[in-house]
Amino acid sequence: MGCVTSPDQQVRAPRRDAAENRAALLDAAKTVLQGDPDASLETIASAAGLSRRAVYGHFPSRDDLVREVVTAGAARVAAAMPTTSDLAELPPAARIAAIAVALWSEVSHVRSMAAVAVRDPFIESVATEFAPVRAQVRQACAVGIAEGTMRDDVSPDALGRLVEDACIAVLDEATRSGTSDEDGRRMVVVSALGITGIDWRTALLSEPAAPTPRTTSPKDAP
Repeated sequence: MGCVTSPDQQVRAPRRDAAENRAALLDAAKTVLQGDPDASLETIASAAGLSRRAVYGHFPSRDDLVREVVTAGAARVAAAMPTTSDLAELPPAARIAAIAVALWSEVSHVRSMAAVAVRDPFIESVATEFAPVRAQVRQACAVGIAEGTMRDDVSPDALGRLVEDACIAVLDEATRSGTSDEDGRRMVVVSALGITGIDWRTALLSEPAAPTPRTTSPKDAP
């Protein structure tokens, strides 16, 4: 007697195939875009073993595919940032330095993808994932302003945004020039604290020890 396929089995198999294809697309996008942030949808689809047409069964556009990749990556990076309790006993400059170094440690190995993530049209999705980290930066700025250790010609919110912009500028420069991890870590601390009004020599005193390096692959990219 032949094997009888139930209606449930007939439904489940296509769903499993679709899930595998979607996962293959996301994995391919992480790998391909790290090597070439401008890679075409055809290139990504080919790396996943699929046709361009097949991609549209999962993502309406290339931007939608890339957005899912960078948003998931941003969530992983944000989860690795120092917590409120980690920072509670630190002075404001050391708080910002700790966040900057942790951020650099997480993205330095995937600089190209990280640079994509902080630009339009993906910045809003990424910003949502980083909301708790941004709040910690602004709180540190507020404390620094209140203590008189940071510039007070702008509000804590504005100063926090300037700190973020300084970190992004370092990422851009490090990606363009191939800056070493050690130099990049120092640059991001000096730049982040420099924008708050702290001179670079004093800023270096706030640089924490580098976190233990992770063993990662391009599939861990932001």
